[in-house]
Amino acid sequence: MRVENPKIRAATFSICGALGLAIIKLIIAFSSGSMAVMASAVDSLLDILMSGVNFMAIRHAEQPPDQCHPFGHGKFETIATLFQALVISLSGGWIIYEASSRLTQGVPLSDLDQGIGVLAFSALVSWFIASYLRRVAKQTDSTALEADSLHFRMDIYSNLGLMAGLLMITWFDIHWLDPALSILVASYILHEALRLIKRSLNDILDRQLPDEIQQRVHELINSHEGPLAGYHGLRTRRAGSLKIMDFHLEVCKEMTVEEAHKLTDSLEKRIERDIPGADVIIHIEPCRIQPCPGRKDCQRDRSRINN
Repeated sequence: MRVENPKIRAATFSICGALGLAIIKLIIAFSSGSMAVMASAVDSLLDILMSGVNFMAIRHAEQPPDQCHPFGHGKFETIATLFQALVISLSGGWIIYEASSRLTQGVPLSDLDQGIGVLAFSALVSWFIASYLRRVAKQTDSTALEADSLHFRMDIYSNLGLMAGLLMITWFDIHWLDPALSILVASYILHEALRLIKRSLNDILDRQLPDEIQQRVHELINSHEGPLAGYHGLRTRRAGSLKIMDFHLEVCKEMTVEEAHKLTDSLEKRIERDIPGADVIIHIEPCRIQPCPGRKDCQRDRSRINN
């Protein structure tokens, strides 16, 4: 059955690409004995795991709100991102341990030409997959796909670096360079994993949205047509691709309930159109300005809009 959702389609493509690369790398790693190729193969195996987790998380995150989850299921993506980061950290630690053992014991290498070829091919495929995932992540504002794209971008640099190391080993017979480069790649992996952990924890702990998004909300309220007296109490947070926000809007106290509802409904829809993934709730309050300037003057004077 054809998958129409762009996020699910991207996650499926990521799984297929990672599976193909992992199989090729494992075959070459075992035949050559290169820890550098093995490190790259382990990274591709992790790509399969991450992409699989993303696929399941995105499918759950795309489900509409229900009685038990009135704010939707967007944090499935956040949990998937945190899981990815933890697994990446474990893989980086294993590579450092194994490479350190090889530095002290020494392991003979063979058929490095095959390893160089597969790393070059892997870098090219990883670039293609990363570009596709990054494009879909921006279009859908998916943190899980962004994390997956980052992982494949890491593959590009690590594969090119490892390939250069194998070339140096072939030309100058510096065998200790293979595990040494593996340690450098693993250190970079750990660094990126910590960054992902920090970001996912921010989402889990409901850190507010970036300042530029909050400033855009202020601009949209300030430019909205209607007898508005001000707003306050803006609260924002992220749940996967969903940007949840609510605030108190002061409207002219001479408005009817129906008029106030129409005004806030139009403002909610305007914010949701302008900010992809926005989920807006507006609480209505009567204007408290004394003396009351009247509806006509309230509509004309926008200087009182504040947060």
